[in-house]
Amino acid sequence: MSANTSLDFFKSGFNGFHDSWRYIIGFIVIFVFWQIIGYIPFLSTIVVREEFFGDGFNMHILSNMMTLLSPNLTFFLLLLSFVFGMVGVYLMVKHLHQQNILSSLTARSKFDWKRFIFSFILISIFLIMSTLIDYWSNPSHYEIGFEWQSFLILSVIAIVMVPLQTTFEEWLFRGYLMQGFGYIFKNRAVPFIVTSLLFGLMHFANPEVEKLGNIIMINYIGVGVFLAIITLMDEGTELAAGFHAANNLITALLVTADWMAFNTPSILKDVSEPEVTYDVLLPVFVLYPILIIIMAKKYKWNNWSYKLFGKIKLNNDFTNNLPEK
Repeated sequence: MSANTSLDFFKSGFNGFHDSWRYIIGFIVIFVFWQIIGYIPFLSTIVVREEFFGDGFNMHILSNMMTLLSPNLTFFLLLLSFVFGMVGVYLMVKHLHQQNILSSLTARSKFDWKRFIFSFILISIFLIMSTLIDYWSNPSHYEIGFEWQSFLILSVIAIVMVPLQTTFEEWLFRGYLMQGFGYIFKNRAVPFIVTSLLFGLMHFANPEVEKLGNIIMINYIGVGVFLAIITLMDEGTELAAGFHAANNLITALLVTADWMAFNTPSILKDVSEPEVTYDVLLPVFVLYPILIIIMAKKYKWNNWSYKLFGKIKLNNDFTNNLPEK
């Protein structure tokens, strides 16, 4: 199919107001909901705990606050901040931009759950199989930390909250910001590159960076590039959302480590020293290209140069669909 007759994520979303100042204000508001309002429950819980069950709240506690609460409670409260962030995205898309919510997620007439499920299952199989193979090959690298009571609570939290977390991130980066940069710069290359970089830089404060060094940013930016590619080529966030949800959910439930951002009471605990080759380079240069090839063949992607780097032309047919100011 030609670029003119295929679905177009940018053109389908041009049913609201997309002035650059709206995206500046919108991102600030979303950030406040996500990183400030969203962390109030977490910080409040720590303050209450220390005042009533500890030695009182002090500044020293801030440097150790990730270890003050139970792993499951910490996991839940951290994920809760992303729910506030999702509320922020919804309010900005709906009211500031007056855009149809669905069109900020996909160019299709409805969210394609079959695509989401396919991507979810695909990466889940890889993660489970690769972890089992590594466990059988290197059993000394793992400890079995399974406790059914803690794991049951973790499962409920993860199944409910992780998809909300990953949906927020996909809606923000591959939906809201992807379309925003596209409308402002009138091409696909800028949103492709900038959202990938921003997504990677968002993880710069993660403990994984301290453990492995700045080289792990290759992995985070590489994930951003991969998710941007499948969003732009597929004209929607369904595949990216499925991948992201499966990656975070399976990781939280199956295997974690002390140096990971989310340290949960998972089935396995990785006690080995992480390797740059395996943990950073293998996914970016081997796994993600394989997944792209599989998805490209299944969904018959074409027009690669246009969809990743082409110019965005919003003609009168689209500008006439703008709401009245």
